[in-house]
Amino acid sequence: MADSTYISLVATTRNDNHGGDLLKRTICFINSIYHQAKQYDVPTELIIVEWNPPKDKPLLKDVLPHPPEGCPVSLRIVVVPDTLHQQYRFYKKIPLYQMIAKNVGIKRAKGEFILCTNIDLIFPGEVFQLFKERSFKKNCYYRANRCDVPKDVMDIKPVDEQVKYCKQNIENRLGYRKIYHFDKFYPNFPYQLFPNLLWRFDDLMTRIFKRKAWKSFQQFKTLDTLACGDFTLMHREDWERIHGYVELDFYSLHIDTMALLSARAVGMEQVNLPEDTCTYHIYHEDGWESNYKKPDEKIRLTVDRPTLDWFTVWEVGHQLIELGKPFDLNEDNWGFSDIELEEFIFGVN
Repeated sequence: MADSTYISLVATTRNDNHGGDLLKRTICFINSIYHQAKQYDVPTELIIVEWNPPKDKPLLKDVLPHPPEGCPVSLRIVVVPDTLHQQYRFYKKIPLYQMIAKNVGIKRAKGEFILCTNIDLIFPGEVFQLFKERSFKKNCYYRANRCDVPKDVMDIKPVDEQVKYCKQNIENRLGYRKIYHFDKFYPNFPYQLFPNLLWRFDDLMTRIFKRKAWKSFQQFKTLDTLACGDFTLMHREDWERIHGYVELDFYSLHIDTMALLSARAVGMEQVNLPEDTCTYHIYHEDGWESNYKKPDEKIRLTVDRPTLDWFTVWEVGHQLIELGKPFDLNEDNWGFSDIELEEFIFGVN
């Protein structure tokens, strides 16, 4: 695939059966990309970062489906060995550093625009229709809803039938929705009669709080952070502007949100895709959302895997937006950009 590639998809995984049926979920994810890319004729680079491969399991290159004949997808599998993984303090508790792995993919992607996503998703045609239109812009980051669906979807074939099943069996929707906008939820409400009142309220808040602090709150509260690790897309130069994801020796919770905070802090515009232009998330155990009804399990999860707390992210995020600067925690070689990693390429070159 030439360097003029428009879209690169970046995800990470390892062959360890995390959450159950991991390989099966990954194959569904990859096959949906192959299918939609071919159906919509979208040249696509798919980068899978294989982090810390288990020594007792085959490498992903030997178990994942390669692009079929006539499919405009280049599959690149980049391997981050255990020797690099073991340099982190909690390497025994956290077998995969998700956001650092995605940085590995971001740094090596050829696409003009880079979508960071996850391997337990099924992509509908609407997403690839947007890729085909090539209408994304610099200085914007793009977000899509994540719709949770039953794992039974993995037993359905072909991909078109899987997507049809997903659309009819959404169990939960995460992300921006029209009902969050008061004027859309209450279209007949005469809010236009109260502009002076609203202006006075904003002026009052500005006087009570520091103006920058109030403005940063206004910016923060509109961020579409729910499940943002599943779909965050921006221009490659914008990923560079925010230095990718913050590379912390922590479980990945909230680190994906920090990327959005950095993007907003440097003035990037949030663009929310239409509700039907979403991703479908295959349910699995051992995830943050899957433990929604098991709060005790969430406590165990954070105890077992050192995690950044939300209130710190909230406070620092406000400060960054006030200062107009991204998180500045990564080294210059973030994403192991100074290290040549083993890579396997299949399909279009």
